[in-house]
Amino acid sequence: MSRESATAFAPASVGNVGIGFDILGFAVDALGDRVRATRSKAPGVRITGCSGVVAEIPLEAEKNTAGRSVIALAVAAKPQFGIELHIEKGIPLGSGLGGSAASAVAAVVAANALLDQPFEKIDLLKFAMQGEAVASGSMHVDNIAPSLFGGLVLTVGIDNPRVKRIPVPKGISAVIVHPHMFLATKQARAILKRDVAMADFVWQTANLAGFISGCYTDDLELIREGLNDVVIEPQRRQLIPGFTAVRNASLAAGSLGCSISGAGPTMFAWAQTDVAEAVRSAMVQEFARHGVETDHWVVGVESDGARVVSA
Repeated sequence: MSRESATAFAPASVGNVGIGFDILGFAVDALGDRVRATRSKAPGVRITGCSGVVAEIPLEAEKNTAGRSVIALAVAAKPQFGIELHIEKGIPLGSGLGGSAASAVAAVVAANALLDQPFEKIDLLKFAMQGEAVASGSMHVDNIAPSLFGGLVLTVGIDNPRVKRIPVPKGISAVIVHPHMFLATKQARAILKRDVAMADFVWQTANLAGFISGCYTDDLELIREGLNDVVIEPQRRQLIPGFTAVRNASLAAGSLGCSISGAGPTMFAWAQTDVAEAVRSAMVQEFARHGVETDHWVVGVESDGARVVSA
């Protein structure tokens, strides 16, 4: 049944997961964005305000990730009413935790609840992709898909995306460490080379295949071998103070792998739950040694993804 208003929550996410550039990601329920959508008599999409950890974002719908996503939804749905949005940011922008994606996802989930004939999730994914392009300059789904669907997600294709949720072995936790610095996604994408050496292409492909296979077969050693990004990480690590030392400290503390979350600067590690706290402590201490303060969480990888939380 459609509603006059609805509020949706969309979790943060770790994009790429090291070896799955633009196609792999997992949800982080520890933080996220909320968007309230309300029917209005005036046609079109309007953003009424923003609150939370980020207040200064574009309020013109076309220039806002949430607004642009709902415009795409409205073009397809042609509702007989306008839609007003209020955004509550729980994810810092430029953090590498999918802040722009979460706003886009929460917005389309909330707006969808207002419709007499709501869309399927795969349609909402396509609408949210339009919004993500506003923030990053290109359409990619490694943050949007896990935020929307939850868990560890592989997405293949852009025009006709296919989403597959990947099982995660029991007893694995994700360690998320966010250094207090801003890193724009466009900046982090701009430094990437357009060509990849054949040897690195083969190595990266093998690591991605091994990681996914390890997830399906509960093979932690295969996951450990696969969580090794040889293409993107070497180009972006220079943007994060102390990156190599933090990564080495994580591995020494027992993590299965450690890399950059999305475009950075947040770093993530996967670890067996019994050593996850030790991994977190090691990463936080190493950042501190480099004069960088952090926020940090230990979370499960499985989650329900975006959902309506109130009318």
